[in-house]
Amino acid sequence: MSEDFGFFIALMLNGVSIGLMYSLIALGFVLVYKATDAINFAQGEFVMMAALVGAVVAGLSGPPVVMAIAAVIATLAVMIGFGFGLERVVLRPLLGRPIVAVIMATIGLAAVLRGLTPIIFGGETRALPLPISDDPITIGPATLPPIQVLGAGVAILLFVCFSWFFKKSRMGVAMRAVADNQQVAQAMGINVERYFALAWAMGGIVAALSGIVWGSMLGVDVQIAVVGLKVFPVVILGGLDSIGGALVGGLIIGIVESLAAGYLDPYVGGGTKDFAPYLLMILVLMFRPYGIFGKRQIERV
Repeated sequence: MSEDFGFFIALMLNGVSIGLMYSLIALGFVLVYKATDAINFAQGEFVMMAALVGAVVAGLSGPPVVMAIAAVIATLAVMIGFGFGLERVVLRPLLGRPIVAVIMATIGLAAVLRGLTPIIFGGETRALPLPISDDPITIGPATLPPIQVLGAGVAILLFVCFSWFFKKSRMGVAMRAVADNQQVAQAMGINVERYFALAWAMGGIVAALSGIVWGSMLGVDVQIAVVGLKVFPVVILGGLDSIGGALVGGLIIGIVESLAAGYLDPYVGGGTKDFAPYLLMILVLMFRPYGIFGKRQIERV
């Protein structure tokens, strides 16, 4: 294997692992949109909140393995409860209102969470230790941090579970019906409020696991919420209502970032991976406004 080809393969493998971690956060966007037809612009703040809860619990005194398990359980419990509470207190009064009202509510929620979390948890950067080795994993010519491999594995597992849920389970089909038309779903006897709450709780589960993985890799502070904005091109590229699209979009964005950093940064001084995903998103929207796998909506006038 030549050195140039080995470098290319290493960049590709790194891009795939990061892309799967991006798709893990993107899954939270898709789950909420698929069930409620609204975009949750606070998903990055959900991840930040989950990471902070996990870091606080993991930082308590005790055996590392036990505290790591406790951190995961506590984070899942807090985020599921937060999802249910958010839907009941903030979003349920907006049921039946224009979707833009829900979107603006999530934007406001994002600002509130960004302001409150430093007050509650402090502004310092916290570690979120997990009981995994720090020794890099060698895959061919690439060396990957174990946390990236773990995050990729968690992402694949969740994608398989949620794909089955929406395609095969009665609750998943009912959630899709609610997203298509709330009034018709209610007329058919579907409890719309219950499935809205379930959708936000599922978004909390994804945010909890995303926060644990990303917090362990980057460290935990308020700035981790920016990852939510970086994931937005993934969601738009794959399609807002497509679970498979979130996976493919994450892989594409991860690979584009890695290749841009490897081949373009040495010539321009860095930073290309920060805007390359958005440039790709704009190009895709010019030809497929609904994303690669998004559902095409045609309105007759």
